[in-house]
Amino acid sequence: MVQLSAVITKEEDMYVAKCPEVGTVSQGSSLEEAIENLKEATSLYIEEFPIKISVMSLLTTFEVQNVATA
Repeated sequence: MVQLSAVITKEEDMYVAKCPEVGTVSQGSSLEEAIENLKEATSLYIEEFPIKISVMSLLTTFEVQNVATA
C-alpha cells in the first residue's frame, strides 16, 4: 500500500482530481466520486507502470495579494 496525494478542483459542474506524484487525473460529479475515480485510474496506472516513491509530497497553502485591474 502506498499513500498518494489528491488535488481537487471544481470546474463548472464537475470535480477534477489529480494525483501529483503519478500524474493521473480523473473527475466526478461529486467530491467522493472524483476521488474514487482517481483511485481507480491511479491503481490501473500503477499496475502497468510500477512506481517508486522515495519522497512524499508536501501540500501547503500560501496567500498572495488580490490585485484587480480595471
